[in-house]
Amino acid sequence: MCGRFSLRLDHAEIQQLNGYEASIDDWERRDDFVPRFNIAPHTQAPVIRRRDHSKNELIMSSMKWGIVPHFAKFQDKSLNTTNARAENLVDGGGIWGSIKGPKRCAVVCQGYYEWLTKGKNKLPHFVKPKDGRLMLMAGLYDSVVLQDRKETLWTFTIVTTAANSEMSWLHDRQPVILSTSESLNTWLDTSSQKWNQDLVKLVAPTKIPLECYQVPKEVGKVGTESPTFIEPVASRKDGIQALFAKQKQAQASPKKAVKRTLSPVDDDEIEFDGPPPPKKAEK
Repeated sequence: MCGRFSLRLDHAEIQQLNGYEASIDDWERRDDFVPRFNIAPHTQAPVIRRRDHSKNELIMSSMKWGIVPHFAKFQDKSLNTTNARAENLVDGGGIWGSIKGPKRCAVVCQGYYEWLTKGKNKLPHFVKPKDGRLMLMAGLYDSVVLQDRKETLWTFTIVTTAANSEMSWLHDRQPVILSTSESLNTWLDTSSQKWNQDLVKLVAPTKIPLECYQVPKEVGKVGTESPTFIEPVASRKDGIQALFAKQKQAQASPKKAVKRTLSPVDDDEIEFDGPPPPKKAEK
């Protein structure tokens, strides 16, 4: 699954879409998106879609994460539509049946977060492209005017598939990633407004060069923001690499006498400079 992702770049850099053969001249509701390290469901994020089914013109749109279907009269907050399973798109219709053909989009991010279950603990990890490009995740979108509001509500969901062999250690699901310009164009081509076999192949698990590492647990709290959320825990000042560096520095510096009362290790592991402590006189 995918329940959190990051996109903390300025609007101009996002719209350039470096690394992909795609031209985006317009961004609908641009000011609705606020760049964040910690984007959670029910917040705004940018997606790429065709302006018109019959034309190849791409636009970027800010939309709310979590599909509210076009036939809804009110927003049902108990309905979890942040992800759409690829298997459900392939096998049948349901809530996705009317939009999987004409309303496909690509969700823009720097990478996504996933939690590794280790015993009773859940450890957050950040997954991003190895080449440093933006990550484009396959998505679906919809629009509706609810009875309790006048404006059109635009929403999206992220399509997930079974995790490939390289990522299955982290979680059994992962987003469908559009890693090439060809796959992006195939997914966004809604000219037929139908689902087809090319799309079936596109949502199947594939191996894509990704980088993954553990990040701070604080990212799990919705609303928190920090640049450390997309940095490896091991490289932080309080991380493992910093600990090894301190140990190396300590070994290089002159040794000082160590007091027994301040050491957390066993007595036989303590190294003393100078003479050993005097033995107690035997009675």
